[in-house]
Amino acid sequence: MTGVAVDRRVDLLLSSSEPLIRYRALVDLAGARAGDPRVVEARDAIAEGSIVRTLLKEQAGKHPYSKWQGAHWRLVSLADLGAPADLPGMREAFEPVLRWLTGRGRTPKALAGPVINGLARRCASQEGNAVFVAAHLGLADDPRVRLLAESLVGWQWPDGGWNCDRHVDAHHSSVNETFPALRGLAAIARESADPSLAAAARAAADRTAEFLLLHRVAYSHTTGAPMHRVVVGLHYPPYWHYDVLAGLRALCESGHIGDPRTYDALDLLESKRRPDGTWVADDAHYKRPGSSATSLVEVVDWAAGGPRGRNEALTLSALLVLKAAGRLD
Repeated sequence: MTGVAVDRRVDLLLSSSEPLIRYRALVDLAGARAGDPRVVEARDAIAEGSIVRTLLKEQAGKHPYSKWQGAHWRLVSLADLGAPADLPGMREAFEPVLRWLTGRGRTPKALAGPVINGLARRCASQEGNAVFVAAHLGLADDPRVRLLAESLVGWQWPDGGWNCDRHVDAHHSSVNETFPALRGLAAIARESADPSLAAAARAAADRTAEFLLLHRVAYSHTTGAPMHRVVVGLHYPPYWHYDVLAGLRALCESGHIGDPRTYDALDLLESKRRPDGTWVADDAHYKRPGSSATSLVEVVDWAAGGPRGRNEALTLSALLVLKAAGRLD
């Protein structure tokens, strides 16, 4: 592509049939300018791309949190992919999510849930993912979003994370509940026009990042071994399930990817790249469209080439991390 230096690992994404993938690869990986004809073409076609069109299609009758077909999950995937916030239907689809999380009776006290031994036992991934989407849509200062963001700050555990474990002796945060909260608070810190909210979110996000960095993203801080076999695998979408790539994405977004404690995780991510420059998921947290399963059925076939097929969204996510870490040519 004339005038743009392209890492060979980016080439396959530049020829993707999904306009949003092409657009992100052009702008965020290859460094193409907004006026580049290929950027303009891809940007104009995003709404008609198969993935985007499917994620935004009619959701009537689905609870926002219905796994994985509710609006909550579809919008997390769209925001993760970097879908433009002005796409028709994005904000409209988010309204039911906000009503669910902040509707009648959802006061700060009620939101907090049980407090046991001084620790709020909350599944903060729900609010974290919603705040992440809200900030992406330009709603960081919506009063309902502020309620969610301030609640997350108030629920944070001393070690920097969150956990919904109600056992009285539970005192260590859950990475599953923590990484979505980090993404959400980091986004509020960037996007809020309210200095006090942005500062509180920034301070909380920094504490959370330190929690992940203490674990070198994917490893036990006491034994040095992987936290769990799932954590050192790759999955897309992660939903609320933590793994090495999800942790690295959150640390990118919070501005901590340059910390030396990410190096082992970055090495692991690079080691999983296939000879053709792409990544595939080691496993999936969803059932493929058309499955006879009664739950966890996706609307998007993220690995259209089969269980070991090329996953362009996962590859995009991996390359965004490596670019931010200075590991792309």
